[in-house]
Amino acid sequence: MFAEFEKYIKTETGISDEDIALCRATATIRTLRRKELLLQEGEICRYKSFVARGFLRTYRTTENGSEHIMQFSPENSWITDPESYHNNVPSTYNMEALEPCEVVMWTRKDFNNLFENIPALKAYSERLIARNLYLTRQRVFTALSATAEEKYDEFMKMYPGILTRVPLHMVASFLGLSRETLSRIRHTQVKP
Repeated sequence: MFAEFEKYIKTETGISDEDIALCRATATIRTLRRKELLLQEGEICRYKSFVARGFLRTYRTTENGSEHIMQFSPENSWITDPESYHNNVPSTYNMEALEPCEVVMWTRKDFNNLFENIPALKAYSERLIARNLYLTRQRVFTALSATAEEKYDEFMKMYPGILTRVPLHMVASFLGLSRETLSRIRHTQVKP
């Protein structure tokens, strides 16, 4: 499983085999079953994780029991709760495996040590944070200004093939639409 991370990080940063060995020495490997939680609301997020295989979702549940999906994390993506991870506070989110997963994880202390020893990793992480901030702002703008059809089209560009991996109600939750509205949009797009 670490081989997937190694391939990814070499492609993204070009770091050396020696640096890869440092990453491997501090990494923890975890396998998740479908529906198993990587993080549960109320726990403190202690790891920055790389999804080597599988598909996860980050979601929050309201008092009335409604789930709101904030993020999907397929292979070759990172997953953490930044507020909980950096501020050592209980998370308000759940991170759940939607299919069997393998993740490579580092504690905050270990990842900070990697930053000190591997400047290219720190620079890459900063670019990734900036990109995620941009994508989050775009998502908020889309949620506020786009039609349901535009939200769906943008989502499908961002996550091609997702409908073979997650139920339609989860896509609707992510988009902030009802399942009925999403079904209507999909039905309209399928018609010639």
